Amino acid sequence: MSDIQITIIDRQGTAHSIAAPTDMGMSLMEVCKAYDLPVLGTCGGMAMCATCQVYIESDHVLPNPSDDEEAMLAEAFHVKPNSRLGCQIPMEPQFEGLKVRLAPEE
Repeated sequence: MSDIQITIIDRQGTAHSIAAPTDMGMSLMEVCKAYDLPVLGTCGGMAMCATCQVYIESDHVLPNPSDDEEAMLAEAFHVKPNSRLGCQIPMEPQFEGLKVRLAPEE
């Protein structure tokens, strides 16, 4: 099993250092749910609800958002320039040290 260390800051400002597997095809949303962080992921990772929105706080270069992700973020609340949907961020080795903050609940 190959894990990376990521940091997820919850809505109360508490930072959680988490070991995220890179060999299971998990998204950031799925990792949050596995660690019981308050991410709904209502649509199951289809980029259709924005309940897994996060703010990227590290300098990692992520894949460009898909058209579906951009469309969802265009309709979501609390969107910032560094907003992404957690369901669209794969856990991959190059994201070692990724730091994100959960967006406010809508």
